[in-house]
Amino acid sequence: MTIDHLLMPGAQLEKVAEGFTWTEGPAWIPARGVLRFSDIPGNRVLEFEEADGTIHEVSTKAEFTNGRTMGRDGSVIECSHGRRAVQLDRTASQEGAEYSPEILVDRFREARLNSPNDVVQKSDGTIWFTDPAYGIKRPTEGHAGEEEYGDRYVFRFDPADGSLQPVVIDVEAPNGLAFSPDESTLYVSDSSIDPPDRDHPNPARPGGHSIHAYDVFEGRHAKNGRPLVEVSPGLPDGFRVDTEGNLWSSSLTGIQVFTADGEKLGEIPVPEKVANCCFGGSDGRTLYICATTSIYRIRTAATDARSAQLIS
Repeated sequence: MTIDHLLMPGAQLEKVAEGFTWTEGPAWIPARGVLRFSDIPGNRVLEFEEADGTIHEVSTKAEFTNGRTMGRDGSVIECSHGRRAVQLDRTASQEGAEYSPEILVDRFREARLNSPNDVVQKSDGTIWFTDPAYGIKRPTEGHAGEEEYGDRYVFRFDPADGSLQPVVIDVEAPNGLAFSPDESTLYVSDSSIDPPDRDHPNPARPGGHSIHAYDVFEGRHAKNGRPLVEVSPGLPDGFRVDTEGNLWSSSLTGIQVFTADGEKLGEIPVPEKVANCCFGGSDGRTLYICATTSIYRIRTAATDARSAQLIS
């Protein structure tokens, strides 16, 4: 089996925007037909309008936002390195609304979070996010700070009662994350081959570049963690899962696509290092790619698994 059946016949990679520093955090906002993304070192949030190809600045004081996802109610849930928080933009789907995100969670017990990196909302409304240390260790990605709880976890936040619980504690630098279509498996990428503190890395800490898989029990417990695939060249940063259960992962050379069993189906070459991707477009079959200084897209025969989860 190859990647061919997952792409539209004759599909070609297209650059649709350029001139950024490091693009990240793509989320398709269907109500407005726009792709929202971040230029992290530029401290900006931007939107690409699919209808006319224009770029609009949403914020120029974005507090180094990174990963984001669409909420079940049309809001956008975002990770802020600068605020060391997961935040919510309630009016993201409303045309002309002011960008004024509110903090959902920024502490684990008494300690501040490190720098939340990527986020997904489960169909039960809980919010799962990764918390490596890139935003407090790299001056171009946030503000200097300490790892106050002493590690880097994946958390589950329940807006219903405000509880915050670690769900994955054995990934060195948890980065991207996504659920399988039935939410029975949680996938987490480890980008620790590129350690948060590049200038003074701890030689005792491991450096990996794999996507790990965890079985999800009772909708809330991640167990039986194991490496699923090692992404090379480069590392897995953000990624998405389609309705067939395939993983579409960032890498140094493009988008690498794997089955749920870890078989590599193929790669979409991209001429810049890829940070993240998401499905979008009017029919959900356009893959938008955040690749260093540019935004690319390609037509696919796949759609995001979350399109079914969000309406379940």
